[in-house]
Amino acid sequence: MWVLLRCVYPLRILLSLRGKWMGWRGLPRSLVPGPPRRRYRKEALPALEVPVLPVTATEIRQYLRAHGIPFQDGHSCLRAPSPFLGASQLKDQTGATTSFSLYINKTTGRFLCMTSLAEGSWEDFQASVEGRGDGDREGLLLSEAPGAEDGEEVRRIWDRAVPLWELPEQEEAQLARVMFGLTKVTDDTLKLFGVRYLRPARSLVFPWFSPGGLGLRGLKLLGAEGQGDGVHYVETTIPRPGAYHNLFGLPLIGRRDVEVVLMSRELDCLALNQSTGLPTLALPRGTTCLPPALLPYLEQFRRIVLWLGDDLRSWEAAKLFARKLNPKRCSLVRPGDQHPRPLEALNRGLNLPRILRSALPAWHKSIVSFRQLREEVLGELSNVEQVAGVRWSRFPDLNRLLKGHRKGELTVFTGPTGSGKTTFISEYALDLCTQGVNTLWGSFEISNVRLARIMLTQFALGRLEEQLDKYDEWADRFEDLPLYFMTFHGQQNIRTVIDTMQHAVYVYDICHVVIDNLQFMMGHEQLSTDRIAAQDYIVGAFRKFATDSNCHVTLVIHPRKEDDDKELQTASIFGSAKASQEADNVLILQDRKLVTGPGKRYLQVSKNRFDGDIGVFPLEFNKSSLTFSIPPKSKARLKKIKDDNGLVAKKSSSGKKGAVPRNSETFSGEAPNQPDPSQLSR
Repeated sequence: MWVLLRCVYPLRILLSLRGKWMGWRGLPRSLVPGPPRRRYRKEALPALEVPVLPVTATEIRQYLRAHGIPFQDGHSCLRAPSPFLGASQLKDQTGATTSFSLYINKTTGRFLCMTSLAEGSWEDFQASVEGRGDGDREGLLLSEAPGAEDGEEVRRIWDRAVPLWELPEQEEAQLARVMFGLTKVTDDTLKLFGVRYLRPARSLVFPWFSPGGLGLRGLKLLGAEGQGDGVHYVETTIPRPGAYHNLFGLPLIGRRDVEVVLMSRELDCLALNQSTGLPTLALPRGTTCLPPALLPYLEQFRRIVLWLGDDLRSWEAAKLFARKLNPKRCSLVRPGDQHPRPLEALNRGLNLPRILRSALPAWHKSIVSFRQLREEVLGELSNVEQVAGVRWSRFPDLNRLLKGHRKGELTVFTGPTGSGKTTFISEYALDLCTQGVNTLWGSFEISNVRLARIMLTQFALGRLEEQLDKYDEWADRFEDLPLYFMTFHGQQNIRTVIDTMQHAVYVYDICHVVIDNLQFMMGHEQLSTDRIAAQDYIVGAFRKFATDSNCHVTLVIHPRKEDDDKELQTASIFGSAKASQEADNVLILQDRKLVTGPGKRYLQVSKNRFDGDIGVFPLEFNKSSLTFSIPPKSKARLKKIKDDNGLVAKKSSSGKKGAVPRNSETFSGEAPNQPDPSQLSR
């Protein structure tokens, strides 16, 4: 079961009724999906398992022409006749021809037959065209559908759910409408989209029908949990998100519709469709990702408006999705006080058609003046905290210095050999991944099995070898994280690595790539002079990728050999100065060796291009959980160092206790509690 906490809304008008719904959580036992089933596995990132260059659109066109296959060029796919249809399937119920019903993705080469729902890779299509295999459908994959048990579970929940207007008690129906903000959404709209209400779970039920509305394929349940004077919306999908993808509202799309509004929430679909009558669709995982498997269903539209939310993260996701959909046909609704979510706009009495008309084109040839930038600048000034990025939950002192984790930046991380660089950076990335930052790991030094074991231990906050009976529970929660691994090890060609990263950004909407580490990826075959030039080239390639793909890259680099009694500096990074010059952030794991026992570790932020704050704070390693996050009862001392010129001041070498560098500011505070393991799956 995949759960995502949504935004909070006040419930002042429900204070008198709070006792009736406070404490309602999740599904009742009779409807709980039960322990996570082992048959569901996160997609194994097949394109990343073998370092093969992805097929290009030019190669696809050349292949189709060489085999005499006609095709039509679309926005993100090529349309061609489907070889998987019989004579009776060449026409639909209206008699229209469906010969061009095969959609081939221009970027990945994967295909989908919209009529037979057969799908597969580019290699599967080639094998079918060339007659390889023992059958026409050899190697083909049917479009993913719920398993037998999940189908029964979906049907059982759907049969027990009832329309809101059929609830026996009017007070219960009114309470449900107020909790979900549906006071102005009519029964006709709910009936049109097939929305129901599950009384035992106090949840709205949104159906996912197969294309054409021929069968029920999945459900999304939206529950409301009370917290203080507000409500948290909690989503539960059946099947799990990685097992099946669909678009809410797809059966209502007509063949002649040429415009659609794409949204991140089903409730917004109801509000906008009721107000404007336009076709509306909701993405299955909100702003987290736009699976390429859904692109064929959006090919028919000449214009797509993305109205994903009212915060900066939604705006960034909209720009990312527009690149997949072809920016020339996309328009974006900019978040703002006068441009809230459609449901909120409906409840506030705003003019939704006017907001849609204000949508900005996602593509323009060039920026000729400040006029095209002024709204972007205003958005950043109005949303300072959101511009700062995703904040760490385990490293509060890192938030005070870096302010957050931002897309499009390059972070260089270094530290002495044996100081725990991989262990720290795995927790650093895991912290962000648990908050919905899609992460791709490139571990060139240690195996993926060992890395996954470290991260699973950090995720569970304890060693699972001592409690193997809980392994399946934690492993299934860990499996639901948006976390992927490249299978490269040792020396690799930089072009192959960059192509793999670009493929992952397109297919999985990766926002954070971790490369551990640069020296292992380069290998040891080149001479020392050539290695420095090669390293500069690789650092420049990662810098360009981060900027072009709007993806954060964390690059681990070993330092040059230094004396054990000296602390590392920015100049200690191996190679030339290019790595530190290209980087937006430079983090140094300092390991101060002690003669009498283990050393003390500190994390130093020696470069911060976002706002210039640099400093150092202590880390305490917990061997049982393999974590560096500070225990809840200890006090941390954060030193925020900056002189008049913005440079790091030299620390006092007197060695006296309490010595503070000149022109420095010292802050202290309690570290927040470690996250509850039961909440980490959210």
